[in-house]
Amino acid sequence: MTDITTSSLQSEIDHAHASGGGQVRIPPGTHLIGTLQLKSHVDLYLEAGARLKASPNPAEFEQVEIAGLYGGNQGGFLLTAQDAEHVTISGPGSLDGSALDYMDGWWHEPYIRAPKDWRPRGIGLFNCTHVTLKDFTFHDSASWTIHLTGCDDVLCQGLRILNRLDVPNCDGIDPDHCRNVRILGCHIEAADDGIVLKNTREYADLGPCENIVISGCTIISTSAAIKLGTESEGDFRNVVVDNCAISASHRGLAIQLRDQGTIENVSFSNCVVQTRLFHERYWGRAEPIYVTAVPRHDGDPAGTVRDIRFFNIRCQSENGIFLCGSPDAPLEHIRLEQVRVELQVQSKWPGGQVDCRPRHSLEHGGLEDAPTGGLRASHVHHLTLRDVDTLWKTEPPAWAGDMEVLDQCTEIVRS
Repeated sequence: MTDITTSSLQSEIDHAHASGGGQVRIPPGTHLIGTLQLKSHVDLYLEAGARLKASPNPAEFEQVEIAGLYGGNQGGFLLTAQDAEHVTISGPGSLDGSALDYMDGWWHEPYIRAPKDWRPRGIGLFNCTHVTLKDFTFHDSASWTIHLTGCDDVLCQGLRILNRLDVPNCDGIDPDHCRNVRILGCHIEAADDGIVLKNTREYADLGPCENIVISGCTIISTSAAIKLGTESEGDFRNVVVDNCAISASHRGLAIQLRDQGTIENVSFSNCVVQTRLFHERYWGRAEPIYVTAVPRHDGDPAGTVRDIRFFNIRCQSENGIFLCGSPDAPLEHIRLEQVRVELQVQSKWPGGQVDCRPRHSLEHGGLEDAPTGGLRASHVHHLTLRDVDTLWKTEPPAWAGDMEVLDQCTEIVRS
């Protein structure tokens, strides 16, 4: 491994930017770095065999307040940019987050590692436009891998994110208050959410999360594979998820509204979802399709979820579809069309629970006992069920219940 190369690489980036833009090529070999500041009109190109590896020394990183993780911890990024345009990271090489250097034993051996008090994130882009992230691989992020905040016109294409499945908070791609984002043909393995859209409180002035396309991705997640929320202080709208394959995940296609935002006009289509039960400290109870709008704290408004469509979804899972609104904020206009759920016992973990976490005001945070069936819905206004098929492929376990439970659902349309 070479010595720390942060300053020399930063000089190349700065020179290219000062010259009006260009490509900075990272040659083959392992290059140990701290924080690199990306600049407008610069393409950081990782050649085949090149690896930018996070230093194990926190002093090599620029310390910043990071929102959304444990109330805003001190942290830093491996690659970052702010208020830049035409920012590109590309090429067949790789980035390495050195995750194990920032772990300290286990929270729950051998399922959840315990992070040290400080750990870096991967790529953090703030208020950037015309962003291209293409073709590279990111290994072993110690925390969120790609965090896009307030960005407009983003292309993530052909990325491989290969994180450990026991490192907490190592999300794959997190568009936060972003617009016009395309996530295409990526493969993601992560112990936290694979792709998750956010509207965090700290960046509320950066606008909604809207006009998002996620297509052709393969995802393995110890949490939710594709999710909107839970941070939902702003609005989400015009989101398309299509042609994705999800496997070995704790939750499949998910919407979690916990704050005061609105989630509307979302389409999930032509997806294959395989979920299984796992350690209860990870959110999720093997739901292949999950839509909830419940307040984070009792007495708070829950926001609105409306106009959500699931079309041509094939599921193999240890739990069924879970739809849960609130008495004062029911889910509105939810459509399930050509959806098949094949229930089967796949793991050693017990089922028979529903999961509305995070609910800080409840005794168990929202994890409660309830028999498992193919579809459980409560507080849904205008629920459409067209060609929805649920069945047990194995002998129903002791924690199985009625195949369909509808509670406080109005204007149900079947065909």
